[in-house]
Amino acid sequence: MSDVIEVLDAAGVELRNVKRLLGDSGEVAWGRLLDWLVDDWFRLDVLGLENIPADGPAVVVANHSGAWGLDAFVLQRVFARTIHRPLHVPAAPVLFRVPVIGSYARKKGAIPLDPLLGLEHLNAGELVGVFPEGISGLEKPFRKRYRLRPFSPGFAVTALRAGAPVVPVSVIGAEEACPRMGEIPALARLFGLPFFPITPLFPLPSKWIVTVGEPIPAPPRPESFAERSAAARQLCADSRAAVQALVDRERRRRDTPFW
Repeated sequence: MSDVIEVLDAAGVELRNVKRLLGDSGEVAWGRLLDWLVDDWFRLDVLGLENIPADGPAVVVANHSGAWGLDAFVLQRVFARTIHRPLHVPAAPVLFRVPVIGSYARKKGAIPLDPLLGLEHLNAGELVGVFPEGISGLEKPFRKRYRLRPFSPGFAVTALRAGAPVVPVSVIGAEEACPRMGEIPALARLFGLPFFPITPLFPLPSKWIVTVGEPIPAPPRPESFAERSAAARQLCADSRAAVQALVDRERRRRDTPFW
């Protein structure tokens, strides 16, 4: 009997090793695919990198667009490759359930979504990236592309608590790469997703431009709750206006969405 138990234990170890190796291979493949998409398929241009603090905390605030939220992976990859600083992006639980992609995102800096929005990382002097439109940014129909939805002010509350500047970022190209033409509610329920979009199976070869704007300093944190709430709302509004201005300006830089 003990021999059988030993064989089963050994088999279990081997299966776990195989699963780990397959997961590692999948993550490497996903990383290479992202590099190819960034360099060759989207022909990404990055502007304004000098506006990202070389050290210390900052909240990077970007528009969220495209049916599948590919912009979060691209932005995270860009930061790692250019300024060599990890970007910690709070992500919904559903992301971490996706095989390979979920584990890859976690290793590259994605963090579970919670009300503090990465406050501990800011207190440690790191970068946190947020998409304050949330899922509603991805649900925009194609005819309303690049029109920012209302921002959730949670990131502004966190920036105030940490005394971290807000760095506005515009991402142009994701709307055309993964245009949302509709959705299939039945498939969303089946897979436990917020929504299941009707969009091309593979991203279209749109031209991407990521532009980093000038940081917005966080004001001194007021003592009273009412004053802190007002300051957070103002910082949220200023950040949304800055991102929308970048989006509007950078859209005009492209002769066509595909070139």
